[in-house]
Amino acid sequence: MAEESGDHSAVDGRTEGPGGSAPSPAGQLAGLAGRAAGTLARWPWYAQVLALWAAARLFSTAVLVAAARFQPAGPWGEASPSYGEFINIWDAQWYSRIYEDGYPAAVPRDPTGKAQENEWAFYALFPVLVRGLDALTGLGWNVLAPVAATLAGFAAALVVYRLFRLRAQHGTAMWGLAFVAVFPVSPILQVPYAESLNLLLLAAALYLLVSRRYLTAIPVVVLMCLSRPVGVPFALAVGLVFVVRLARRRHTEPAPWQAWRLVALTAVSGVSALAWPAIAWAFTGDLRAYTDTESAWRYGDLIPFKPWLTMSQHLFGSVFGPVLLAVLVLAAAVYLSSASVRRLGLELQLWCASYVLYLLVFLNPQTSTFRLLLPLFPLALSTAWLSRSRAYRGAVAAAFAVLQIVWVVWLWRWTELPGGGDYPP
Repeated sequence: MAEESGDHSAVDGRTEGPGGSAPSPAGQLAGLAGRAAGTLARWPWYAQVLALWAAARLFSTAVLVAAARFQPAGPWGEASPSYGEFINIWDAQWYSRIYEDGYPAAVPRDPTGKAQENEWAFYALFPVLVRGLDALTGLGWNVLAPVAATLAGFAAALVVYRLFRLRAQHGTAMWGLAFVAVFPVSPILQVPYAESLNLLLLAAALYLLVSRRYLTAIPVVVLMCLSRPVGVPFALAVGLVFVVRLARRRHTEPAPWQAWRLVALTAVSGVSALAWPAIAWAFTGDLRAYTDTESAWRYGDLIPFKPWLTMSQHLFGSVFGPVLLAVLVLAAAVYLSSASVRRLGLELQLWCASYVLYLLVFLNPQTSTFRLLLPLFPLALSTAWLSRSRAYRGAVAAAFAVLQIVWVVWLWRWTELPGGGDYPP
């Protein structure tokens, strides 16, 4: 991942040993690494991207395999499961149920009328895709689900790189992709979850939005809104892009704007954002089928902003908690308006801001919040821009890799808490 032109220096391994006549072992190692990097740099961009992503996924596989050895017996089977069994837990079991049996005809409720946890919280595109692959191959969920998720991750890597290349040169784009590839929650991109498929569709939608290919983006956005609940912030971001472009039209955009195409994408994005709740309503006859189901994983009803305040007070006290929350929100706002984020361009900056706002309004903060940060992947490129130093960039990637181990061992590996319950990933 050599930086753009002018930054292709590589260590050649000619450091002399004590006698001054032969390379030292450290020099030989550095030379080997330098030659390997030089060889990789001569590969086509897509080969470099796939090689980088494959290396990251092999590392995640090693982490998962090692953590599985220490998995105790629990809700999903015996202790020390195989890799295939270990990755097919948590929400993967919900997707598996949808693959096998579909969705319930009615929202299950307790005697008080409160909705119970059920399949309507999980969007249909990923299990439907796996079912379609099974109809063609007959290989079943245990084979096809992780394969489909992993392949979607590789495809997402190609699209993320192309998106980053719209804003940065090759070296920086590769470093940004590397940060995505080793992000602490990146093992989720190879397990039977919808995250990798959603990352692929989100990256494609953003690529088309930035490229102003608004009509081409429409079918991608529709599919994206059926994979994961990112439709609301995407519709907000597209709407804000329209407003900003309208305001700038008189001053800075003399070329034909084709505003009607952006209006069409904005409208379709808004409708698609509501598609899954509407499908749940149509199927069950219950207007609140989706929202009540989402509330089943909360400590209360879906009230905007309230869960963040409640959680901050629970963790840090009634006074210090809200103060800390306000500092966190202010820090996020400052970072999203920083020079490195502005370099992402209007569309990506507004997407990140809209998604952060969406999390603040609707998210119930808990340990799964870390996984929900993945759609903010454009910030990986802004992180790479903070410094061109290879030491800095390597340190960030190494820190992410270490935190990946922490995330798998702490959250993916199931451990029952002393008072019951668990920490969901």
